[in-house]
Amino acid sequence: MTGADARHVPVLMREAVAALAPRAGGRYLDGTFGAGGYSRAILDIPGTHVLALDRDPTAIRQGFALAEASQGRLTLAEARFSQLEEIAAARGFLPLDGAVFDIGVSSMQFDEAERGFSFRGDGPLDMRMEGRGRSAADIVNEASEEEIADILYYFGEERASRRLARAIVHDRNTTPFASTRQLASMIERVAPGRPGEIHPATRSFQALRIAVNDELSELVAALHAAERALRAGGALAVVTFHSLEDRIVKLFFSERGGRGETGSRRLPGESAPPPATFICKGRQPVAPGAEEIAANPRARSAKLRFGLRTSAPARAAEDKLLRLARLPSQNMGRGE
Repeated sequence: MTGADARHVPVLMREAVAALAPRAGGRYLDGTFGAGGYSRAILDIPGTHVLALDRDPTAIRQGFALAEASQGRLTLAEARFSQLEEIAAARGFLPLDGAVFDIGVSSMQFDEAERGFSFRGDGPLDMRMEGRGRSAADIVNEASEEEIADILYYFGEERASRRLARAIVHDRNTTPFASTRQLASMIERVAPGRPGEIHPATRSFQALRIAVNDELSELVAALHAAERALRAGGALAVVTFHSLEDRIVKLFFSERGGRGETGSRRLPGESAPPPATFICKGRQPVAPGAEEIAANPRARSAKLRFGLRTSAPARAAEDKLLRLARLPSQNMGRGE
């Protein structure tokens, strides 16, 4: 393997593709193309067609060779996966026979110091997948102490969020934050970790990345778009890497699958719940085995959840899902 292929090993790929069960003539969506691992695996099934999306223009450019080799069976589009329904309609891919999402940042993005996603190498404090909009540096240098603390706590589950926010606001008055190493060093100083734990900057960097790219709101929108775009019997497979993402996906499938709904639990006169839009089979979530974790340490926190679309009409977005994707201050601003 060379280039992007060598830098990114898709996690739970065999299990996710098995959940999709690709068939000849089927139309499938890879909502997070990355280095093309999932697209390539689906294309290995003769006669399949794949629409691959990625908001990172670099990933799309690096996929041109695979698209050419696929002889028209792979269609690339630079777009967020929340836009999948309109992109699929424009490219003649509706209804979809299956869709797969690999949530978060790819290994190749982490490995490029100039993107600013990782503190392992020094680079600009950026983290923008699309290279435009508010950067991580903009947030830490311009946001209020309260907003920074909320981002670190709710998107990073960082217990020292208030202490770190105070330190960020204090330090930026003297020297604005510009590099990943500068911020990581400050976090190590203010909230040092214990031996054997993850690097103390890990949660803060995750939180800033989620905020910069609005990742959780994008995930919620993409799940609902897939519900509308899939045919009856079509599969949706989602691989997540941290608890915030998995909580959203778990709740989505739970609500859509009608788990826990029984007639005896409804009050007299209470209306029946809407019919299930997904059927979730087997024991879930699916976790990687010891062999995959040993070969790819990034896989250790991965979880796969999947469901089969029923013929029931797609539903509107539930408020409880939308709330999980937003900061408390954003929820309050919507009259909630």
